[in-house]
Amino acid sequence: MYDIIIIGAGPAGISAGIYAVSRGKKTLVLEKAQVGGIIGKVSTVTHYTALEARETGATFARRMKEQALAAGVEIAYETVTGVTLTGPVKTVRTDKGSYQAGRVILANGGTLRKLGIPGEAELAGHGIGLNAAKDGADYAGRNIYVVGGADGAVKEALYLASLAKKLTIIHFEDQLGCIPEFREKVAAAGNIELRLGSRLHAVSGDVRVDRLEIASEKDGSIETVEDPGCGVFVYAGVTPNTELYTELALEGGYIPTNEKMETAIPGVYAAGDIRVKQVCQVATAVSDGAIAAINAAM
Repeated sequence: MYDIIIIGAGPAGISAGIYAVSRGKKTLVLEKAQVGGIIGKVSTVTHYTALEARETGATFARRMKEQALAAGVEIAYETVTGVTLTGPVKTVRTDKGSYQAGRVILANGGTLRKLGIPGEAELAGHGIGLNAAKDGADYAGRNIYVVGGADGAVKEALYLASLAKKLTIIHFEDQLGCIPEFREKVAAAGNIELRLGSRLHAVSGDVRVDRLEIASEKDGSIETVEDPGCGVFVYAGVTPNTELYTELALEGGYIPTNEKMETAIPGVYAAGDIRVKQVCQVATAVSDGAIAAINAAM
């Protein structure tokens, strides 16, 4: 039995854990993979206050974990398989056991969205479905394609461009949806080509991606690009991990909360990218986690 159970060990969950234990609450953080969530896997962390020089997702996640453990946060690496959130005592079931608490904070973020195109599943890990920080070096000197035009996609594209022979950004809109800082860096890179108003339609190859089909948003025409040995990195948005929370009414798959991060169920809070919010950034996730924990501890 815990005072507070937190599902997810990304920035929101770790922030919540640190604030919860600081208020004397017996706290458990459940994480299915590793501390950091999506931000722990990116090539570079930018814009967060007081970052260290050359901060990567891995270094940021490592320092989050070290801080949480030093504060006395208990972290268990288990996959949550079910929850019962209604009632005064909440139950969280995992692949290893069952836990109860009077308060639960849902902070398990989202999962990178797949494109659902022909060849994506069959060639996953073999030229597509790659991670810039983990796999980028394997494609040094080759042609690289990044699907997506928002901040996260373009930031990873800028990192990959430093490794690539040529980098192509494929984005369905007529202009990149990233901040001006990133657009300026793209223009100055020298080896980045923009394929705007386009979508990746399919990938194919015998054992790895050797060719791409790129569809025009304007007229639907499809161009086949032969590029053996290329790498395709997909950053097409995030799907919130809310499939287990059937007791909550969702909005577009996200959890509505009030300013205290309370959900519609008493004693249940949501923090970070899993909740309905305007801005999804590390800074706002950390803030959400702190607010949720402070109110859960009252």
